[in-house]
Amino acid sequence: MSSKEDKSASVVDDKHDAQIEQLFGEAGALSTAIKGFRPRHAQTDMAKAIAATIASQTTLIAEAGTGTGKTYAYLVPALLWGGKVIISTGTKNLQDQLYNRDIPTVRKALNVPVSIALLKGRANYVCHFHLERTLQNGRLTAREDAGYLREIARFMKTTSSGDKAELSKVPETASVWNLVTSTRETCFGAECQYYQDCFVMKARKEAQQADVVVVNHHLFFADVALKDTGVAELLPTANTIIFDEAHQLPEVATLFFGETVSTSQIMELCRDVLTEGLSYARDGADWPKLVSVVEKAARDLRLSFADDSVKLALHQIAPSSTFFPALETLKDTMGDMLAVLEKQAERAETIEQCRTRTIELLDQLESWNGEKDRKATEEQKQCYVLWVEAFSASLQLHRTPLSIAPTFNKQREGTPRSWIFTSATLAVKNDFHHYASQMGLSDEPAKTWPSPFNYDKQGLLFVPHNLPEPQSFGYTDAVIDAALPAIEAAGGKTFLLCTTIRAVTRSAERLREEFAARGWDFPLLVQGEAGRTELLDRFRAAGNAVLIGSQSFWEGVDVRGDALSLVIIDKIPFSPPDDPVLAARIVELEKKGLSGFMHHQLPETIINLKQGAGRLIRDETDSGVLMLCDPRVISKGYGRRIWQSLPPFKRTREIGDVQAFFKNRAQVRQTTHIGTEDIALPLATPV
Repeated sequence: MSSKEDKSASVVDDKHDAQIEQLFGEAGALSTAIKGFRPRHAQTDMAKAIAATIASQTTLIAEAGTGTGKTYAYLVPALLWGGKVIISTGTKNLQDQLYNRDIPTVRKALNVPVSIALLKGRANYVCHFHLERTLQNGRLTAREDAGYLREIARFMKTTSSGDKAELSKVPETASVWNLVTSTRETCFGAECQYYQDCFVMKARKEAQQADVVVVNHHLFFADVALKDTGVAELLPTANTIIFDEAHQLPEVATLFFGETVSTSQIMELCRDVLTEGLSYARDGADWPKLVSVVEKAARDLRLSFADDSVKLALHQIAPSSTFFPALETLKDTMGDMLAVLEKQAERAETIEQCRTRTIELLDQLESWNGEKDRKATEEQKQCYVLWVEAFSASLQLHRTPLSIAPTFNKQREGTPRSWIFTSATLAVKNDFHHYASQMGLSDEPAKTWPSPFNYDKQGLLFVPHNLPEPQSFGYTDAVIDAALPAIEAAGGKTFLLCTTIRAVTRSAERLREEFAARGWDFPLLVQGEAGRTELLDRFRAAGNAVLIGSQSFWEGVDVRGDALSLVIIDKIPFSPPDDPVLAARIVELEKKGLSGFMHHQLPETIINLKQGAGRLIRDETDSGVLMLCDPRVISKGYGRRIWQSLPPFKRTREIGDVQAFFKNRAQVRQTTHIGTEDIALPLATPV
């Protein structure tokens, strides 16, 4: 850049900085228009950095501690100077929150004429064609689906968006949704008689015309892989891309940059082939027999593994296993079914669609370890991991990239635009190397804005004495034994975050027994017994509940105030050692002379743990105890790196300090600064 360009850029930055200072200031537009808004130095500084990134069309990795106010910090510069903006969030819930609350609030405060659109995957929109077919000859799979179907039919008469999130009477997990929404394979596109009224097409059109489009990570990366979500049509015109909850990107991108084919997809295809064949070409084949042969082959492939829960890399499957001949048999039977569909396809569009789906699934099976893979170069083969995963009723074949960086970098090439990656958890002790290398952002600027919370006053980190090693028999029971006095001291108000579903189940059994035996009236809420949203609503309403959950409760959960005062984490959340992709990535690092544990597993684990710990303090008036039960945080050399990456709570190993903390808090409940000054809190064991 020339000195003239440097000077010009500096003038622009100064102008933006001055505007941001004014907007975020005591008498600025945000304080005036938004109830409860208070200026925060970190938020203002972050907004300036994002404005500079937008102005220079460059990239920024921005870690903002809980309470910084990162949403407004990126929305203000994005709405004022971002041009065409795509904001991608971690979940559909956050997507809805941005679209329905945050962006309209900031837009009103700034008084800017910015149009916004919400774009979700096609599975979120009711399909006119599939709803009509289901109403006529629906194969409902659950008893309650008939009532749900009537609700959806009524909803279609009044909705303008077709978004199933608007219909709260039908659970998001109801199986009927699969029958009344389309997939890429079952959509007729412009050939559909309802094309002009299609909600998916309407949403995409609105997104193309809007200044700001809100998507989610799954949608963004599905489009990179499938070119089917409408994002690809938006990217060429976008000036600014913002990823909120950006710590999720490596996992989501890995999912979509790879390929997965499952026996459940094949069984679903078989059901559709039978229905369409009997409906439109009954005399064309013995459809029940044709389909049953393929279904049997798919079941036999699943049964080639005896256990319900298996993850194996291709090289770990014994050559003598029945898996390989079963896979060949499945391909052969699908080839036979395809030959029949080729002959009958012209008799109905839906049969033609089944033919196309069969070709695609067969192609995926062949490319997994068949002819196409044999033709790949050795270098290409080493870029991905082939592995299988068995569930109780299905088997999945995965082809997963070792690194997403090359593919994502290609996505970022071309037209200059701003790329902003923000989250509360992107660094390990202010070191962004792990995240940046995963995403291929190694030379990009990265900055941390610490939380404004006074963690030293508001929280306590408790690592109990005398817990066994996490792999020990009865470890979960030992965690519960250590947790019970803390739960009593907190008066319930607890999240117990587990690393496995098995631990959730055992913890629930123990706590039910203990609460009954001790006469404690803390409501016990357990993941799986209701949806996440319902459990959280009940937790907040109860005020003294204990909620037990696994991974889905470690992030994206915001419970402010007294209802959540104790967060218990049963183990350091290391990835399962049987994960074939993790194992392959460790091997690659070790080939380069690096430690797979120190350079991949540990940073990944710390980022995950920071998310779980972040559930505790959500507001300046919150206070509570983080109980980390894993003794390795004390006994292992890497333990120091773990707890130094957590919020800077005072620390203790004594349950008496926890009880004193809650007793003191009860006495000064109305103050912002919770009294912990008089507690002796340093960790008793050197780390």
